[in-house]
Amino acid sequence: MVPPAPRSPAPGDGATADPRTDAELVAAHVAGDAQAFGEVVRRHRDRLWAVALRTCGDPEEAADAVQDALVSALRAADRFRGDAAVTTWLHRIVVNACLDRARRRAVRPTTPLEEGTSAGEEDGPRRGAVVVAAPDRTGSVEARLDVTAALERLPEAQRAALVLVDMYDVPVGEAAEILGVAVGTVKSRCSRGRALLAQLLGEGAR
Repeated sequence: MVPPAPRSPAPGDGATADPRTDAELVAAHVAGDAQAFGEVVRRHRDRLWAVALRTCGDPEEAADAVQDALVSALRAADRFRGDAAVTTWLHRIVVNACLDRARRRAVRPTTPLEEGTSAGEEDGPRRGAVVVAAPDRTGSVEARLDVTAALERLPEAQRAALVLVDMYDVPVGEAAEILGVAVGTVKSRCSRGRALLAQLLGEGAR
């Protein structure tokens, strides 16, 4: 199981934050440091949880997906080579865990519209396929519901790109690493997704 994250230091208790980088902590975990991976979890669990929640659309599924992902990361840490940032590596594992759970449940509220692909795009069965239920940032309940319903009608690949780039401000290059596609593919998916989302919201307003 994933080791519990270290307790956040209380003011005045003399504890200090671990100065090691994420990559150093992963290496320390592989070398046998029992606390190192817990520190990585403590640093990133909130963001991983938020991504999982918007990907799965259900708190219990999101919690299970994060747990699955962290267990996988814990076991696969010795294969981490530092080619990507630890955060990118963790996000990729979380996205895949959410996708795996969604596939097992075969939850598809609507039939996704087909997405055209341009030359050079490669869409394997695991790439960019994420079930998303995410609110917009307007603060309006009605608008959030409209956007959520519209997002569920987007092709999975476009949906995943929009969640990462537009909702979480993940740089396009990092989103490409997480989704396992080229930078140009992420830009194309975002562009198409925004246009289709606007179209779907326009239809709903009529």
